[in-house]
Amino acid sequence: MKENRRGTILAIDMGNTNIVVGVADGKKIYFEERISTDHTKTALEYAVSFKMLLELHGISPDAIQGAILSSVVPQLNHPIREAVEKVTGIRPLLVGAGIRTGLNIRMDQPKQVGSDQIVDAVGALAEYGAPVIIIDFGTATTFSLVDAAGNYSGGVIIPGLQVAVDSLVTRTAQLPRISLEAPQKVIGKNTVDCMQSGAVYGYASMIDGMLARIEEEAGLRGADCLINLPGRYHVVATGGLARIVIPACRRRDIVVDNSLLIKGLELIYLKNVEE
Repeated sequence: MKENRRGTILAIDMGNTNIVVGVADGKKIYFEERISTDHTKTALEYAVSFKMLLELHGISPDAIQGAILSSVVPQLNHPIREAVEKVTGIRPLLVGAGIRTGLNIRMDQPKQVGSDQIVDAVGALAEYGAPVIIIDFGTATTFSLVDAAGNYSGGVIIPGLQVAVDSLVTRTAQLPRISLEAPQKVIGKNTVDCMQSGAVYGYASMIDGMLARIEEEAGLRGADCLINLPGRYHVVATGGLARIVIPACRRRDIVVDNSLLIKGLELIYLKNVEE
């Protein structure tokens, strides 16, 4: 088994719905892709998926010099780490107890904060500075606040958009499954448009409203929340559905950064490997 060292790294964030996979080398992110989280897959099947992703982007497994994994699905940690080892010969670092993140977590129970939220915060703090609010569109939609001193100081957890839509369809007899995209108008003229409006514009309104409440409670500057004021705090959105919901928001200062997890994982990796 090869040792983790500085260089080109394979970064993986395992969520309940999707697994984010990327490769970076400190100067460049070569790719950031998503595959479905599947509890029935074996380590070998995941290894095939990782190898195919590397091949798709023209990266040899031998070029990988380190690996890191963050996960909110503990039961899949072993098969994913084994899969990475099969492909690269490297046992990935696991974000958790004993891993240095450089982030001070000011929570009642710091160990309960999801590793993905920690990784997001590390990436956003380095990329955008503090204070910063991170919105992550995953199985749950989460808000994380990093205060002006660079501390992780709290957050919000909301049922994810896809979870909400799936629940609505499952619990109603006549509502169809829909694609998640914004209709041209808020007021729908058919069932699909009405559902899409409720999903996309409803969540966009929630984003606007929650940001205003967080802003007020945290004492952040934001008297005019529709423009980007010089020197005010940053708002960063990430996750697969950010590109659909954020354009529908009235806020104009939200940056969409779908590589945030990869950036955060790379930074944490570098803090934990020997010089």
